[in-house]
Amino acid sequence: MTDKTAHTGNTGGGDVRLSGISKTYGSFTAVHPLDLTIPQGSFFALLGASGCGKTTTLRMIAGLEDPTTGTVFLGDRDVTDLPPYKRPVNTVFQSYALFPHMDIFENIAFGLRRRGIKSVKPQVDEMIELVQLGEHAHKKPHQLSGGQQQRVAVARALINHPQVLLLDEPLGALDLKLRRQMQLELKRIQTEVGITFVHVTHDQEEAMTMADQVAVMNGGRVEQLGAPADLYENPQTTFVANFLGTSNLIEAEVVETGGDVLVTAGGGKLRVPGERCTSAVRAGGKVLVGVRPEKISLTHADDADEIAAGRNRVTGRIADSSFIGVSTQYVVNSPAGAELQVYEQNIERDSRLVPGTEVVLHWNPAHTFGLDAAQSLLAGTVGDAGAETVEDAA
Repeated sequence: MTDKTAHTGNTGGGDVRLSGISKTYGSFTAVHPLDLTIPQGSFFALLGASGCGKTTTLRMIAGLEDPTTGTVFLGDRDVTDLPPYKRPVNTVFQSYALFPHMDIFENIAFGLRRRGIKSVKPQVDEMIELVQLGEHAHKKPHQLSGGQQQRVAVARALINHPQVLLLDEPLGALDLKLRRQMQLELKRIQTEVGITFVHVTHDQEEAMTMADQVAVMNGGRVEQLGAPADLYENPQTTFVANFLGTSNLIEAEVVETGGDVLVTAGGGKLRVPGERCTSAVRAGGKVLVGVRPEKISLTHADDADEIAAGRNRVTGRIADSSFIGVSTQYVVNSPAGAELQVYEQNIERDSRLVPGTEVVLHWNPAHTFGLDAAQSLLAGTVGDAGAETVEDAA
């Protein structure tokens, strides 16, 4: 993958600006030279698998790691050489690191008392109200749930009025239901206090639920940067297409370019909007045609003549199906590709759609995207051998 430079917002007014920062450990490069601007007051996520460089990047912002090259700015202030305690930044870790012998009130008040502030009650009460823990103020950490402890850690960090709050996998120790609840809680808190949150996570749903902007990292580089919906709908690489949800990637050949790109795959023709194709696709040759599983409809082959004209079509045979309540997930083998995924909502289920059945997969061409065929089809998937081979060096 070629080096990517990611920018968003005005580089002069951004709350966090990384200019050419990199980090190497001996012969291993954890973060390749990176330019990144995080707008003031935004909820920004660094998303990627283990070893992608996201935690190392966060630690360089915090001052816990020294960049090998480059500069860290907070506002217009160069803080590259400042120690962590002199930066207007606080960090919340997955472990929470609460003081077990102190009650919640004193845990939150710790930073103020350390700075010699005598009258802490008004500020502590305000923080306890913000994180909705009023009735728990005099409990010890071990008496709280994991989600409540996490909120205490956030309150303790926010009471120092940092310019930036850094969150390093803060929800990783929680179970799924509580994690989803805390995603909404953190977003609410960030909206109320209005400061910049920079959140490191490997969880795609977490990043997309909470963040205004997401930087997808891979191999120490930013693979793609954008709003969650834009990254999901318009991936620029196979890594992003696979890492953010599931994508069907069909190997095809370009036969016509113009407004739309016409391709052939498995003996049939598919249409891809020109604006949803990367430059390599518009140049012609081989292409990877992508479509998300939930965009596809499944019709029994006997009813193929009922499919509306103008839709992209692929014939196939159901290999497997799984009922998961809200939807049924089908695996379909087709001349266009093996094991194509289709997610259909369980509204009016066709009882004939069982393994072995001949079907037609069809979808609106507008939901199709085109990617450079030189990339690995498996990039960003569990089967991608390079995705999680090195733990974050930090």
